Amino acid sequence: MVPIPIEKPALVSFREAFMFWLKLGFISFGGPAGQIAIMHRELVEQKRWISEKRFLHALNYCMLLPGPEAQQLATYIGWLMHRTWGGVVAGALFVLPSLFILIALSWVYIAFGDVALVAGIFYGIKPAVAAIVLQAVQRIGGKALKNPLKAPVPWAVAAVSFVALAFLDVPFPWVVLAAALTGWLCAKYAPGQFAAGGAHGSTVVAQGPALIDDDTPTPEHARYKKSRLALVLGVGVVLWLLPMGALIAWQGWSGALTQMSWFFTKAALLTFGGAYAVLPYVYQGAVEQFGWLTGPQMIDGLALGETTPGPLIMVVAFVAFVGGWIKEVLGPDALFQGAVLAALLVTWFTFLPSFVFILAGGPLVESTHGKRHFTAPLAAITAAVVGVIASLALFFILHVAFKPDAAGGFPGNVEWPALAIMIVAGLALLRYKVGVIPVIAICALAGLLLRWSGLA
Repeated sequence: MVPIPIEKPALVSFREAFMFWLKLGFISFGGPAGQIAIMHRELVEQKRWISEKRFLHALNYCMLLPGPEAQQLATYIGWLMHRTWGGVVAGALFVLPSLFILIALSWVYIAFGDVALVAGIFYGIKPAVAAIVLQAVQRIGGKALKNPLKAPVPWAVAAVSFVALAFLDVPFPWVVLAAALTGWLCAKYAPGQFAAGGAHGSTVVAQGPALIDDDTPTPEHARYKKSRLALVLGVGVVLWLLPMGALIAWQGWSGALTQMSWFFTKAALLTFGGAYAVLPYVYQGAVEQFGWLTGPQMIDGLALGETTPGPLIMVVAFVAFVGGWIKEVLGPDALFQGAVLAALLVTWFTFLPSFVFILAGGPLVESTHGKRHFTAPLAAITAAVVGVIASLALFFILHVAFKPDAAGGFPGNVEWPALAIMIVAGLALLRYKVGVIPVIAICALAGLLLRWSGLA
């Protein structure tokens, strides 16, 4: 039997953390569910940089915010470990690889109109993504949901959240608010329902203590101070005003780049419930109001965003690239340069609020750690997250393993090659504990071969 490690991990250098966040930026497939699953596996189970409870405590806060929760979670953990620059690096590296990949793919798309090679690769990656989401349900559900006979309320919260999102189209913010209210009521009248503790055995007992453990004191830089809060908010406002003011001075308020920056600033503040919740707003503005791209182009961009690493909201980079190209924001002789500038600006204005939310609100969240009247609502949100991820898993399974019927509904005809890839990927991840990167690589190769052979 392999001995169970009991020593606390050694302190993590900034360089070591930098390399991990860089790697995460290239492997963060699967949308928020898959990305959270990857971070949980790497940071909680393998590296033991942060404990289960501290990880979920941070995740619960990020779930309450507008913006990409997985990117905000990376920012939070990076900030907790290595101060402000640690958070900035973790959050930026979560985004930058996908930004550069999407710029390259957008250029291929707009310049050549032929993404057959990319489509073949993505055909194999999509089933792998579905398997990663299923793995997230198992891993996070196994920790957040305790014995159903002793604590049935978390199971009920997860089940109701699943039904509400998968079948009733209840807006995500209402699901989160209902879960938080349930947790608050339980903290007063049934505290045992959301008491601290793992589900099927404690992670600490099974794996040893974490570097940032349940009882690790909040570091000095993460403690709440009014002066620090004011400084972070002030810097955030300046970082928004400077580029916006420069754009207005250069192109005027009605300029395409100015309007893109303002539009996606508003979008960043409306993304409660993740990217899917804000996509109708982006579609309405980018396609119908401003004409930055067409409806079919928007759908193609969403497909690229779903199957590249990074937050799904990175589809805004595709929208901006195509819009910058079509609107010739730097003139007809600099189409590529203008498109790249548009993508960079929109990414800046979309993600800047996320960094401000974490660096400003993180100390307040750390001050609530271990306080039941705060942690019970957050623990209830974790239970709801299990249902949210399960509903996303159902969405992926239906859209990966089935073709829509004549009316456009699901399930239609079975997509047997994709279903086979998904089953094999699921077995590799869940049964044989194969790493995420090998699974994604093999599935991508399988999809490419199937497309080239005409079998898919």
